[in-house]
Parts: sequence; structure tokens; C-alpha cells
Amino acid sequence: MQGQPRHFESVGSRLGFQVREETPARLLLRWQGARFPGWLCLGLALALLFVSLPIIAAIRLKGFASRVGALWYFPFMNLMLLGIGAFLVSVRRSISLDRESAQVLLTKTTLINRRVLRLAFTDITHFKVGVDQVYSGAAVAGSTVGQSYFPVHSLRLVLTGGETVLLDRGSERRMESLGDKLSRFLERPLVRDT
Repeated sequence: MQGQPRHFESVGSRLGFQVREETPARLLLRWQGARFPGWLCLGLALALLFVSLPIIAAIRLKGFASRVGALWYFPFMNLMLLGIGAFLVSVRRSISLDRESAQVLLTKTTLINRRVLRLAFTDITHFKVGVDQVYSGAAVAGSTVGQSYFPVHSLRLVLTGGETVLLDRGSERRMESLGDKLSRFLERPLVRDT
């Protein structure tokens, strides 16, 4: 095993991998990330650029001591929105199962970094469809009153050392369907948690 299984945990409740390539020797699954929110952020940032550019020009002319100088945060926040949108559009995950090399390759790519987890078929004992408790809610001023967790079905790889690797989250039917496909490909059992 090369890589850290903990890097493939996810905060989100749904991932939704799509089968991109399915041959007898190879199975490739991809997830494109939060595309709608990413493109929405990029679109808003570009639209708000028409407001930010005149503010920047006015600040350059009159300085921060003027009334326009009080709007310095608007171009800054627009830049942050642009960065968040670019990050969300760049997030990608893939799962590649290759019979010829007898390896499973998980990749998680973002604008900032790329994480890889390489597993041999012999490192995997079985697949598990279970329920994860996913965080929902925001704590206000350190309070735990607003925090809650809700159950979401997940598909995990169980390794020989007892560690688990999150593959996907979603509906129970979709997780069982994907788990059946992966377990048939790897010839490993699919265990359903109750």
C-alpha cells in the first residue's frame, strides 16, 4: 500500500462516481466534483468583476482615506469567490481497478494538490456497504447545540489491517449496485452492515 487511506475521507454526504471505462481487464470510475457550485461561483465572480474594477481604479486614484477606500473589501471578497470557484471546478476523484497490474489506484486531485492511494488486490479483504454518520449543522460560538449528524449509506474497502477506505456515498441501492460491480471485478465479498 502506498498512500494514506485517511486522505480519501469526505465531509460531503454524496459523491456519485460514474463508470467511465469497463473492460474485462480494467474498471475506471470518476467523480467530477461540485461542478454546479463551482461554475456558479466563477460566474458570480466574473459578473461582479464589473463592480470590482471601478472600485480598484477609484482606490488607486483617491487612496484608502477616501469614501471609496472603505470599499476595499469588495474586490478582495470577489477574488476569494473566484478562488473558491476555481478550486471547486478543479476537484476530481477517480478509482481505477486494473487486473493486469493487480492494483487499485485511488486519486484525489484539486487545484492545490494530488493525493494517490495505490493498493494491491491482496491488500483488500472485502467491500462493505454501511452507514456513515455525516456532520450537518454549524456550531455557533463554540456551542454544540446546533451540531447534528445524519446517516448516509457508504461503500468502503476493508483492508487486511482492518483499515477502511471510503469509496463512495449515496443511496443504499446505488451503493449496493456499485459494490456488486466492484466485488465481482475484484472477486472479493460484499458485506452489508445492518
